[in-house]
Amino acid sequence: MSTSVMFDTLAYSKKLKAAGFTEAQAEVQAETIVELMEERLATKLDIELVRRDMKEIDARIELIRRDVKEMDARMEVRFKEVDARMEVRFKEVDARMELIRRDMKEMDIGLKRDMELIRRDIKELEHRMMIKLGGLLFVAIGAISTLIKLL
Repeated sequence: MSTSVMFDTLAYSKKLKAAGFTEAQAEVQAETIVELMEERLATKLDIELVRRDMKEIDARIELIRRDVKEMDARMEVRFKEVDARMEVRFKEVDARMELIRRDMKEMDIGLKRDMELIRRDIKELEHRMMIKLGGLLFVAIGAISTLIKLL
């Protein structure tokens, strides 16, 4: 704040002397009041400087607000871009998952078909082995019978 306060110390001292103060008391009183006024009171210039500073601060705040709005708008655009890319990626993943499901289903069907073929082959093998074992048994019984007759 400014230290220049307009105060008529001479007129004030005269009034104090007229009221019964000594000259020394009047001077001390006037100096004390001037000091207090200079320390604690704002002048019109001080107030004008504060107003000017506040206008500058308001202007800076407005610039910051504008910058924040611009940044917010840019961020919104970026978020939308990211969302769009994510949506595309999710659709790609969903499509791949569907292909994998289809392939797994085809594999499952193929495995079931192959297992059924293996079961059928095993049954055919069992049947042929039973026929061969039956034939071998028949030949063995015939051979044993012939041996028994020969001996």
